[in-house]
Amino acid sequence: MQDIIRPERTPAIKMLFASVIAALLAVPLFTVYLLVYDRQSQSRTARASIAEGWGGAQTIAGPLLAIPYLTETEETVSEGGKQMTKTGTVWRTLILTPDVAAIDSTLAPQVRRRSIYETVVYEARNRGSARFSLPADLNRYGVRREALALNRAELRFGVSDAGGLVGAPPVVAVEGRRLALQPGKGPRATGGSGFFTAFDASALGSKPLGVTYDYQVRGNGSLTLAPQGGDTAWTVRSSWPSPSFQGDLLPGTSNLSAKGFAATWRVGNLALGRALVSTDADQAADSLPVTQARVDLVTPVDVYDQVNRSVKYGFLFIGFTFMAFLMFDLIGGARVSPIELGLVGAGLVLFFVMLLAFAEVTGFMIAYVVAAAAIIGLLTAYSSAVLRSRTRAGYIAALLVALYGVLYVLLSLEAYSLLIGSLLLFAALAGVMYLTRGMDWGQRG
Repeated sequence: MQDIIRPERTPAIKMLFASVIAALLAVPLFTVYLLVYDRQSQSRTARASIAEGWGGAQTIAGPLLAIPYLTETEETVSEGGKQMTKTGTVWRTLILTPDVAAIDSTLAPQVRRRSIYETVVYEARNRGSARFSLPADLNRYGVRREALALNRAELRFGVSDAGGLVGAPPVVAVEGRRLALQPGKGPRATGGSGFFTAFDASALGSKPLGVTYDYQVRGNGSLTLAPQGGDTAWTVRSSWPSPSFQGDLLPGTSNLSAKGFAATWRVGNLALGRALVSTDADQAADSLPVTQARVDLVTPVDVYDQVNRSVKYGFLFIGFTFMAFLMFDLIGGARVSPIELGLVGAGLVLFFVMLLAFAEVTGFMIAYVVAAAAIIGLLTAYSSAVLRSRTRAGYIAALLVALYGVLYVLLSLEAYSLLIGSLLLFAALAGVMYLTRGMDWGQRG
C-alpha cells in the first residue's frame, strides 16, 4: 500500500499554530494566577486564626482629661398656647488634651506558626508622661471655672482592642500617686474602647498636673498612635528588622538595621488641626478624620506576591521557548509538531505550580531553584528527543537557564523590571527578524 505523503506546512502556518497554542496556554496560566490568589486568601485566614485571641492591630490614644461642669440651658416650650422659655442646669464634660505628651513604645515581636503558615504578633509596652493645665480663657469655651467639678475628673486612655490588655496590670499615676483603673470610656479614635480612672484634680486649679503611665498591650500586624496633645513625641523601638511606616504622619527620624529599628514622631496640635480644649458636645459633632501615625511589622518576603509577579512573566517564557523550537524547525530542519509544542508549554506552566507549592514550605529562593532545575531537566530531555540532537537540546537548556536567571533578577529588581523586560523583548524580536530575514513564509518544505 502506497504511503500517503502529507504536504509540508508553510512557515506562516507553523507560526500561526505556535501562536494559537501560546494563546491557549493563557487559560492554565490564568488558572495558576487564581490558584495563587486562593492560597494567599487561605494564608490570610490561617494567619488571622493564629493571631485570634492574642489581639488585633492596635490603636492607642490618650491620655485625655475629662472634667464635668454645670452649665445653664434654655428651652422654649408651649404652655396654654403661649411660648415660654425655661432655664435649667445640665452636666457637660470638658475635655483637655495634654500640653506636652511623651510616649515610648517598645515592641517585642514573636513569630507564631501553625502548619506551613506563620504570622507576626507583638507585645507593646507603652510608657509615657503628660502634663495638663487649665486654660486661662475658659470663658471663650462657654465654661466657667467655678462650675468645674474638679473632684470628679477622669483620665481616659484609648486601646482599640482592649482584649489585648493582658499581662501586668496598667499603672497610671497622678503626681506620683497610683490610681485604680476601670474599663471603657476610650476616645473616639479607638471607638470608645480603652480604660479610665476617676480622681480628684482640685490641684489643677492652681498648677499643672503631671501624669505618668505604663501598660502593655498585645497586638498583631501594626501599632497606631492617634496623637492628642499640644506637643506629642512618640518613640517606637523594636528588634523587628522590617518595619513599614504608614498613616497620616511619618517619623521625623528613623534608624533601621538588621537588629531592629527605632523611630520618633513629633506632632503638634496645629498639625492635627484640633484645639487643646473641647467639650463632649464638640466631640459628638466632630466629623474630621482622626490623624494617625502607624508602624507595621511586615514580613520581609511574601512568597505569594513573588509567585504572583513571576506568573505575569509566563508569556515571556512561553514566547522565547516556542520561538527557539520554531527556529530549529524553520531553519534547522527539525520538525516540531503542535502537540510537542503544547507539551513544552505545559511544562513551562507547571513550573509556576511547583514554585507555589515549594515556596509555601521552603521559602521562595529554594523553591525557585528546585522548580527551575526540575523543569529545565524535563524540557532538556524532551527537547533532545523532539529535536533529535543533544546539541540542540543543549541550546534549549541554555535558553531556559538564561530565562529563569533573568526572571529572578526581574523579581529582585522590581523598579527596573519593565525596562529589562522590554529590552529582552526587543532583543528577541531583533534576533527573529535577523534569522528569518530571507525566509519565504509561503513556501512549503
